Parts: sequence; structure tokens; C-alpha cells
Amino acid sequence: MKSLLISSCLLLSACSHLPPAIENPPPVEITYDQAIHNINAYKNTLVRWGGVIIDVENEEYQSYIQVLLYPLNSYGRPQLDQTNSGRFIINSPSFLDPVVYSKNTEVTVFGALLGEVDRTVDKKTLKLPVVLSQIIHLWPKYDPSTFYGGYGMGYGGFGPYNGYYGGMRGGWGNYPYYGGYYSPFYGYRNR
Repeated sequence: MKSLLISSCLLLSACSHLPPAIENPPPVEITYDQAIHNINAYKNTLVRWGGVIIDVENEEYQSYIQVLLYPLNSYGRPQLDQTNSGRFIINSPSFLDPVVYSKNTEVTVFGALLGEVDRTVDKKTLKLPVVLSQIIHLWPKYDPSTFYGGYGMGYGGFGPYNGYYGGMRGGWGNYPYYGGYYSPFYGYRNR
């Protein structure tokens, strides 16, 4: 129970400390397809996009992060279980350390569309939209075992406490009896 309480507090505090521009979408959301098909119509429009870092390039006065775009959830975190939509570039006016902004790290950016730039992927040249960053948010690695306390708390699975859809009066997790037949509440619930 204590680990569930601690996990819940950490999860809530992590979500509540997001920058508002990352957590809340802009008033008008521009999709990747809209930007690709008519980038000039959307120049200087604010976007909130995210995905997984592919590469970081540093120049003397700026950095570029190439990102594989994924749809965002309600908090602005990339949904890696969805289909990716393409690639885009984050332009930062400051140096971004490639060790911190490493490959396969989840990232969300809020900023203005600048235009497009050519990048070669294998032997194909692609035109990628460029976002001038105002805020870049790196997401911590997601570990589902810490979310459910490792015991299947909440919706988790089969664990010694609460289990699948747990709780004292429901689901599979009436500790120490699994299922309704051996539960101390079985006879009482079915009367």
C-alpha cells in the first residue's frame, strides 16, 4: 500500500510539473501533414510536436535535433505505441549536449514553424519541417513495473495485494484468495 501511495504521488507530481506549453496544446493545432503540404502557409505558427530523437547536430551557434514524430497523449508525451508520421527538425539557438539529448530519448517541443530543410536519409533526400524551439522537454524513461509497484497494483496484473482490477471486494485480487470462490467475501456478496 505504501509503495502504491508513493508511486501515485510521484506520478502526479511528475505530471503537474510540466511546462504549460508542453502539457496544453496550442489553440490551433497544425498537423504534420498540413505543414508538409504547405509549409509557407504555416510559417511562424506555434506547434507542439514530439517523438523520439534520431540524431543531434551541433553548429557553432545552434543545434539541430532530428526527431521521428509520434502523436502526443493528453500530457504531451509521445505515444510510441502509435504509428509514426515522419520526421522533423528542432532548431535550438543554444548548444544541446548529444549525451543528454541522446538517440531514442522521447522529446516534446513547443515552438514556431520556421520552414523546411533538406536532409538525406540513406540515399533519399527529404524535406523536413523545422521548429524553432521555445521549450524542449525530455521525458524520463518509462518503466511500467514502477508505475504499478511491481505487484500489479490497480490495473496491473496478478500480485499479492489487490492484483488484477484489485480491491477488497472485486476482481481477482482478494488476498490471500484469488477469485471469488475462496474469497472471505464470496458468501456475503452473493446473498
